Amino acid sequence: MSTKNIILFALLLFIPISVAAHFLEWGELIVFITAGLAILPLAAWMGTATEEIAVVVGPSLGGLLNATFGNATELIIALVALNAGLIDVVKASITGSIISNLLLVMGFSMLLGGLRYKEQTFQPIVARVNADSMNLAVIAMLMPTAMNYTSQGINEQTLQNFSIAVAVVLILVYALTLLFSMKTHSYLYDVGVAETEEEEIPHAKPNMMLWIGVLLVCTLLVAFESEMLVDSLEVATSQLGLTALFTGVILVPIVGNAAEHATAVTVAMKNKMDLSLSVAVGSSMQIALFVAPVLVIAGRIMGKPMDLDFQPFELVAVVASVLIANSISSDGKSNWLEGTLLLATYTVLGFAFYFHPVIEGIG
Repeated sequence: MSTKNIILFALLLFIPISVAAHFLEWGELIVFITAGLAILPLAAWMGTATEEIAVVVGPSLGGLLNATFGNATELIIALVALNAGLIDVVKASITGSIISNLLLVMGFSMLLGGLRYKEQTFQPIVARVNADSMNLAVIAMLMPTAMNYTSQGINEQTLQNFSIAVAVVLILVYALTLLFSMKTHSYLYDVGVAETEEEEIPHAKPNMMLWIGVLLVCTLLVAFESEMLVDSLEVATSQLGLTALFTGVILVPIVGNAAEHATAVTVAMKNKMDLSLSVAVGSSMQIALFVAPVLVIAGRIMGKPMDLDFQPFELVAVVASVLIANSISSDGKSNWLEGTLLLATYTVLGFAFYFHPVIEGIG
């Protein structure tokens, strides 16, 4: 058994520990920490189950399945927080997910991959397509905020209606990016996948029903753990001396994306930067073009005032992240120094969110 699997099995122990902490009232901080640790292996097993099911159903449906469940953990956590009325925490987790994937994940991938290989290459065309998609996401996030800050007397309902319209456009664009990557231009994305398949040892066809069961059980457990995580969030972050803004932007995305982070770094160290960037940038795109719009629509259905009007400070961080990530990835090459620059940017932004005073409605 690999070291990764041993760690994941060990982390599963935090599921009963978190349940005990909740019902025996060991304190909000203990519940918050143990629930967060319990989500890590569940997210990893959800990813594994999705990949195994994808092997059975074929590349097209499998690709759609991977795209749909790629950020399922974060979506579940965000939906639970949305239902609890923590709108600002939900928005912070959206911006934090984009930032962490573009800077933290891509940064570690380029750094550790670059330390092993002097220079690594990936498809520049794919990088440009991803960059264009992220630029659209930034525009979509900027417009509602710009409308709010440049119009006098604009009401919440108008912002929500505008956000719904933008959300529909983003979901349509996301569907088109799936069509582009899996159908019309799939050959651009097949390089890293083909290399991986060549190295994999042939194994028996996965048990479809088993992995569907694993996926369903993990999804239910993630929803349950997310409920405890969100319920204890405000008290726990206060006890830790952290604002909910910092927690939403920095901590929650790391919990929700830990499995994907590990995957991206691992394949980068095997000199497969196409796959690594597909995980890192693809996850950011999915958050911006699918998860955020779904949350806006879900907010309307649930009667929660969710919109795309973000705090200007968060938008500055997202714009900075997209700019430097696009700049570094545009040439189709990477090295350890570029990875270091991305990590340094993430560190600066992390300090900024840590020292940022509490915003009304957050924390």
